[in-house]
Amino acid sequence: MTTQEQLHQWHELAQQLRVDSIRATTIAGSGHPTSSMSPADLMAILLSKYLSYDFDNPHNPHNDRLIFSKGHAAPLLYSMYKAAGVISDDELLDLRHFGSRLEGHPTPALPWVDVATGSLGQGLPIGVGIALAGKYLDQLPYHTWVLLGDSETAEGSVWEAFDHAAHYTLDNLIAIIDVNRLGQRGQTELGWNTQAYAKRAMAFGWQAIEVDGHNLTEIDQAFSAALTVNDRPTVIIARTKKGKGVASLEDLGGWHGKALKPEDEQQAIAELGGERQITIQVDKPEAQGQPATIGNAQPLQLPTYNKGAEVATRRAYGDALVALGAAQPNVIVLDAEVSNSTYAEDFAEAYPERYFEMYIAEQQMVAAAVGLQVRGYKPFASTFAAFLTRAYDFVRMAAVSRANIKLVGSHAGVSIGQDGPSQMALEDLAAFQAVWSSTVLYPSDANQTAKLVAQMCDRNGIVYLRTTREKTPVIYGHEEEFPIGGSKIIHSSDRDQATVIGAGITLHEAIKAYDRLKNEGITIRVIDAYSVKPIDVQTLHQAARDTKGNLVVVEDHWIEGGLGAAVLDAFAGNSNTPIYDGPQLRLIKLAVQDMPGSGTPEELLQAAKIDADAIVEAVKMQVRQPVGIRA
Repeated sequence: MTTQEQLHQWHELAQQLRVDSIRATTIAGSGHPTSSMSPADLMAILLSKYLSYDFDNPHNPHNDRLIFSKGHAAPLLYSMYKAAGVISDDELLDLRHFGSRLEGHPTPALPWVDVATGSLGQGLPIGVGIALAGKYLDQLPYHTWVLLGDSETAEGSVWEAFDHAAHYTLDNLIAIIDVNRLGQRGQTELGWNTQAYAKRAMAFGWQAIEVDGHNLTEIDQAFSAALTVNDRPTVIIARTKKGKGVASLEDLGGWHGKALKPEDEQQAIAELGGERQITIQVDKPEAQGQPATIGNAQPLQLPTYNKGAEVATRRAYGDALVALGAAQPNVIVLDAEVSNSTYAEDFAEAYPERYFEMYIAEQQMVAAAVGLQVRGYKPFASTFAAFLTRAYDFVRMAAVSRANIKLVGSHAGVSIGQDGPSQMALEDLAAFQAVWSSTVLYPSDANQTAKLVAQMCDRNGIVYLRTTREKTPVIYGHEEEFPIGGSKIIHSSDRDQATVIGAGITLHEAIKAYDRLKNEGITIRVIDAYSVKPIDVQTLHQAARDTKGNLVVVEDHWIEGGLGAAVLDAFAGNSNTPIYDGPQLRLIKLAVQDMPGSGTPEELLQAAKIDADAIVEAVKMQVRQPVGIRA
C-alpha cells in the first residue's frame, strides 16, 4: 500500500528532476526542458521503487536496463543520475558543453547508457534485442524499460518492435509512452487519445495500461502490474503535460527544444518549489550468479574448399557461421526471412537457441543486433544487401553507440541477374564506408570468405561483409590468410604496364582480362582489394609506382562512393594516409552507371561495362593513349 510519505517523497523527487532539467538547459542555452518535465513523475517512481540497478557496476548481468528512446529528454535522464548520486551537480550543469560526458542526447560516454538515442523510433527496437538476450540467452530476471515519446510512435520501426516483442513473448520488456500531446511543431497525430494507443498495442498482443502520468498512485499501480505479467510485454500509456508544473510552459506549443532564459528560470524554479538536493539509494539486484551457459566452445574448424571448385561466397558465409557457432557460444545470428538465400539457415538448424528470425523487418533486425551486443553477445545479421538500406539510420546510430555488430549483405550488384534492379545492391559499399568505425569486406572466393567471417567475429565497430549470389571459382588455398586491411596480388611482374583492382565478382573478370591481355603482349598487375575499408594503401601506392600510375578499378556498384572511391581516397593526403610520391595517377573507374534491368549475369556485367571486355579496353586505352584521371 502506498503511504502518504512515499507519495510526498516521489512528488519531491519529481519536482527536483524538473528543476534540474530547467537549470541544466538554461546554463547550456539549449536543450529540451519541457520534454523532460512531462515524464518526471513516471521516472521518479521508476528510479525510487522499481528500477533494479547497481550503479557501481554497470556491467552487472542482473541489472535492469533503461533506454530513453526519446533521447531529447536527456536532461531528465542526467537529473536521475544526479538523484542516484552518480554525477555531481556541477557535472549536471556542464550539460552540452564541449568535452562533457553529458551530451545533447544520451551516448555511452556515460557508463550507465547502453546505447545512443536521439534518432526517434530506435529505443524500443533495441530494447527488444536486450529483452531477447535476457529471456532466451542470459535467462536472467532483469527487465528492460524503455521511455518513448508519443510523436515517435509514428515511426514504423516502433511497430516492428511491438510485433516482434509480442511474437517472442517478451514479458521482461516494459514500454512507457509519454503522451504529452505536443510534438516539435504542434499536436501529435493522436493527441491525448490514449485509448487509441492502447488498442493498437493490444492488437499486437501487448498488455496495455492507461494512466494519468501525473497521478503517482496510478503510476505505482501500473508499474507493479507490469512486473506481474508473465506472458506478454507491457506498455504503460501515460497522459502527461509538456512543461508540467510551470504555468507559462505547461501544455503550450512553441517550447519544444527551447531553454528558458535566466530571467524566466528563477520564476519557474520557484513555481516548482525551489531547488532540492535529494539523493536516493537505487535498489541493487538481489539475484546472484552468472548468465546461462548456451554452449561449450570447441576449436575453430573453418570450412575449406578445393581450388577450382565453383562456390558462392554466400554459401561459404553460411558454412563459416556454423563453424563459428561451435567455437564461440556467444555468436548469435539474425536474419530477415531470407536465410535460405544467405545460408544463415544452416546456423539456425545447428543452433536454434541462438538464432532469431526477424522476418521482413530490417530495422528491427539491426536494432536487435545492437541490443544483443549490449549484453556481450556477437550478433551477425544478414539479408539481401539492397534491403539493409532500410535500416541505414540504425547502422548510423549503432556507430554512435560504439556498438559491435556484424552485418552481411548478399545478392549484391548487377551480377545477381534476372531479378532486376530492385534486388541489386549498388549503393552498399558507399553507404557502409561512410559509417564511422566501419569495416567493409568484399570477398571473391569461398576460402577467403570463411577466413574473413572468422575475423569479423572479434572485430569492434560496424563490420559489413558483401557476398555474391553467383558461384565463383575458388582461387585461393585454404591455408592462405587474409588480414583485414590487406589485399592479395593475383598477378605481378616487373613488366606490368597497368594495375587492375577488383573485388568480389569483378576480380574474376580481371583474371580473365589478364589472360587475354597477356596473349596480346600486355602484362598487368591484378589486385584483389577484398578489404575495401580499411584499404591496403601501401600495396596500392607501390602498384601505382610500378605501373606508371596506370590504375583501373572495376566494381559491381554505382560509380559513386564504392571501391573506386576507396582507391582514390588511398591517394588523397590526410592524417591517416601516407603521402603518395609516385608518378602522376592515371585512374579509370569502371562501375555501373546506367539503371540495369533483368538479364543473365553475363549480359548485365557486359551491359554495365564491368566485364573482362571492358577491362581489356580500359587497359589498352591507358597503355596506348595515356589519360588523366577518368571516371
